[in-house]
Amino acid sequence: MTTTNDGTCPHLTTAEGAPIGRQHAMTAGPKGPLLMQDVQLLEQMQHFNRERIPERVVHAKGSGAYGTFTVTHDITKYTKASIFSEVGKQTELFLRFSTVAGERGAADAERDVRGFAVKFYTDEGNWDMVGNNTPVFFVRDPYKFANFIHTQKRDPKTNVREMDMQWDFWSQCPESLHQVTILFSDRGLPASYRHVNGYGSHTYSLINAAGERVWCKFHFKTNQGIENWMDEKAAGVIAGDRESHQRDLFTAIHEGRFPSWTLKIQVMTQAEAEAWSARTGWNPFDLTKVWPHADFPLIEVGQMELNRNPENYHAEVEQAAFKPSALVPGISSSPDKMLQARLMSYADTHLHRVGVNHHQIPVNKPQCPVMHYMRDGQAATAETYGGAPNYWPNTRAGAPMPDEKFVDPAWDLGQAVVDRYDSTQDHDDFTQAGNLYRMFDDAHRDRLATRIAGVLGQARQEVQMLQLCHFFRADEDYGRRVAAKLGVDLDAAMGGAAAANAVR
Repeated sequence: MTTTNDGTCPHLTTAEGAPIGRQHAMTAGPKGPLLMQDVQLLEQMQHFNRERIPERVVHAKGSGAYGTFTVTHDITKYTKASIFSEVGKQTELFLRFSTVAGERGAADAERDVRGFAVKFYTDEGNWDMVGNNTPVFFVRDPYKFANFIHTQKRDPKTNVREMDMQWDFWSQCPESLHQVTILFSDRGLPASYRHVNGYGSHTYSLINAAGERVWCKFHFKTNQGIENWMDEKAAGVIAGDRESHQRDLFTAIHEGRFPSWTLKIQVMTQAEAEAWSARTGWNPFDLTKVWPHADFPLIEVGQMELNRNPENYHAEVEQAAFKPSALVPGISSSPDKMLQARLMSYADTHLHRVGVNHHQIPVNKPQCPVMHYMRDGQAATAETYGGAPNYWPNTRAGAPMPDEKFVDPAWDLGQAVVDRYDSTQDHDDFTQAGNLYRMFDDAHRDRLATRIAGVLGQARQEVQMLQLCHFFRADEDYGRRVAAKLGVDLDAAMGGAAAANAVR
């Protein structure tokens, strides 16, 4: 407990700092009713009623820690980003891990994608790398995103999570098969947050000092090694500790066993993007696809270490706000449709959840000068602008102004035609999922089929048949195994697959 200079405990006070003499409710007599003039009690109750902010719609359950990033390899030929300006440069950061689908009360060890969001406090502003522990995602069209998340939550009628909802959606969206295969593979149940990789997943762009742009993917490779649990192990852990990942991360850092990751990037020029797309038929900006390492090797950049636990979970983890739109000079967006939508969506959800001045909360606050003309709103401190003008352009001395050297180079989109393009047409949604399946050994393939059948079997038969179609198209053995686990007659399954293809 904090003590005063003379060694005594400090006075208990109201939120305004007024000392409190006795912490008992004020009543009319020892048995009488409360008095409205007991402002100390009212203040306590009013604050208590507002202690919880709305939980995140996605990634509600999470854990976080502070750390540092150190550059170990020179990539200045690709980017002018200050964070990468010289070998040996260190940048402070905050990283939040999470489960994606579950609510705040969900168990850490559930089979789910893990969120991996890093806030780098660079000397040219905050850079948020908001990703997952998988390099791909379930959908490529942002119009499907909210609908997909609804399938991971509660049925509006029964208020329970229904397997039929998610498999009904996935069966209608074959682009989800790559991520579904990862989720139900042995990679789908991490042993801890320390033992997962992190991926930016999206394609971003890097811009160098000459204004040259390349496309980029970010990979954070765990130095602890990948560790996953089988379903039985995870079930036993959940029975005894629903906060297993939180406890593991906090304890490791508290004991000085600092987890670390190696940041690597893949780089693709525009010419390479066009040639690769022509050769493979894959769009380099498609969030359901990976860039094969054989075609685009990993380039090492630096080391990230987590070495300090938060002091207060709510203030520093629950109120942490990450958004892909937090970019810095030298790191920019791309034509990735899902990324384009997230540039708005994530910032907007923080405005609703934490408030218009969420960037003034210490965990979100940049560690470099902040100068702009946005003013006021709830919880405004005005500490960065005081009585300075709130409009631009102006002729006031010392007023902040734009600088052309920070302008991103233009994108040449050619004769682009604006339309609502069908995101399901002319896409190969099966080859990469099939390639992944064929990488597994026989026992792994059997476990994958068993897990899928365990939840797909809870969906309606027509949904099962539609989904089997996707497994067969990725790999015939994939489809046969799942069908066998479901107890579906193979001839009927193949006929259902053909019928489904005809409908599609």
